[in-house]
This record gives sequence, C-alpha cells and structure tokens, in this order.
Amino acid sequence: MELRHLRYFVAVAEELNFTRAAKRLGISQPGLSLQIRQLEKELDTPLFHRRTRGVELTNAGKLMLEEAHVILKQVETTKIGVRRRGRGETGRINVGSSGGGYFHPLIPAIIREYGMKYPDIVLTPEASNSALAVARLRTGQIDIAFIRPPIGDNDGLVIEPLVDEDFLMVLPAGHALSGSASAPLAALAKETFVLPPRAINPGAYDSVIAACHRAGFSPALGQEAPEIMSVVPLVAARLGVSIVPRSTSRIHADGVFFVAIEGRAPHTEICLAHRRDDRSPAVQNFVAVARRAMRPTVQSKSSDVAKVVKKANAPRH
Repeated sequence: MELRHLRYFVAVAEELNFTRAAKRLGISQPGLSLQIRQLEKELDTPLFHRRTRGVELTNAGKLMLEEAHVILKQVETTKIGVRRRGRGETGRINVGSSGGGYFHPLIPAIIREYGMKYPDIVLTPEASNSALAVARLRTGQIDIAFIRPPIGDNDGLVIEPLVDEDFLMVLPAGHALSGSASAPLAALAKETFVLPPRAINPGAYDSVIAACHRAGFSPALGQEAPEIMSVVPLVAARLGVSIVPRSTSRIHADGVFFVAIEGRAPHTEICLAHRRDDRSPAVQNFVAVARRAMRPTVQSKSSDVAKVVKKANAPRH
C-alpha cells in the first residue's frame, strides 16, 4: 500500500463516484478503478458497494476512510515540519556569551530580534568566559558564542566583529573623583586595582595594563575578581578600583559610580563566533540576524559616554 492508494481511496470515498474522483485527481477513470481494486485485493476486503450511479462505503471502507484521514494528515504535518526545520524555523540553539557580553544592549537586541523572527526555535543562553565558550563551541556544546577576542587558535571558527566599546573607571562611593564625569587614568596611579585573572580575557586584561602604562604607572593589583561581572560588587565593597567595559555600567549596584576615561581609553570588541562548517539553517539564520544588527559604534564619543556615565551614576531609589 502506497500513499497514492490512500489518496485515491479518499477521493472516491468523498465523491462516492469514480468519474468525479478521477477528475478531481487528474487521472483516468479506468486507471482509478484499477488502483482501488488492487487496494481491495491487498486488504482482502471490499471497500465499496458498487451501485449503478455511484458507490457506497462498506463498514470496512468507513474504517479505512477514518484511518486514511489520520495517516494523510500526519504525512502532511511531517512534510510541513521537515520543511520548516530545513528552513531553520524550528529546533534549538545554544548561545554562549563571555565577559559580561549579555550586558551590552546589542546582544539582547540580536537575541530579541531572532526570537521574534523565529519564535519556534528554543534558544538557550549560557554565560562563561571566552576560553570556555570557544572550547564548548568547538565540541558542539554550544552553537553560537558572543566572545571578546583574542582567542588564540581560531581554526575552524568564523569570528565576526559586532561592536567595539571603550572602558570606564568604576570607583567606590566616596572616592575623590566622586561627581566627575571624566578623569585621566593617571588619577588612579596610587590605587589598588581589582581585575579578573588574565586567563579569563587576555585581550581585555592586556588592554587595561597597557593603558595604565601609557598613563605613566604600573597598576597595583589587589583582589582578583572571578569574572568581569564580579568586579563591580568587589569595588562596591571597597576592595579597590577597576576599569571595565562600558556595558558593565549596566550592572546596577549601590556603592559604586562610573567615570569616563579622558584621552586614549582602552577598548575591547565583542565578536560573534560560530563553526565554519556548521550547516545548520537555524545557526545560519542567527548569524544573518546578527549581521543585520551590526552598526558602527558611537560608544567612544565623549558626549555619548557622558550620558551613560550620568545614567549609571544616577541615585537609585
């Protein structure tokens, strides 16, 4: 029994007339009659009572019609589902992010747009550091990662820059620079710095150290922060000062304020990483959404920084 036999049978059962059913199917009436007889022979039971001006379903034919409808509906549902999966409209994507990347407004904007365009994709986000995100990407545990370069060996991966952001000072409440919109980095020359370990994000770490050297001092390193997101609460606890990517100022915490860095501030990138040989339509669709969302950053402009700093330092009730 083939699907065409079921479709032929359903047409005859619904029309109760071989001529009309043949016309509906676009085949000859003798050919249709032959197919139905072959089906009845295979099932070893008549499906129709033949009458002068049409046919009637036998009891077996009535059951056959019910079952045929179920089977054909399931076949159609399967076809639609397979086509949608092939277009990347269903399935699952695991998305990693490092270095507090989720705090940058572009990242949730990309995820939100993707979710609106592909609502039947289950999107699972996770946070880690760049090294771990890249390792999980290589092993297939995640499909996409927002990372901060450099990552060392990127063989087999595609790294696409999304946005560049500058760093801000994060200082404890009551610091001498309290109320300042901006200050030279040299103003922190005698402070103790709270930084994540270099292994967490070598690029950002080296950028901060190099900026301090350009400002004429080597930073005194104190308490290490387990990750970038833990820097702010450690500064709030008065364990030191720090320099963090600007998006980190979106972490709302009492006891800290942010100050823009005058002159040449350190910068860091957020990039989208995915496997070069990944042919998943869902992943390709995510990459396409991210590319459309990319825009030249204006975050380093002093006027924009000042607005963000003002907002970040606003009293919280």
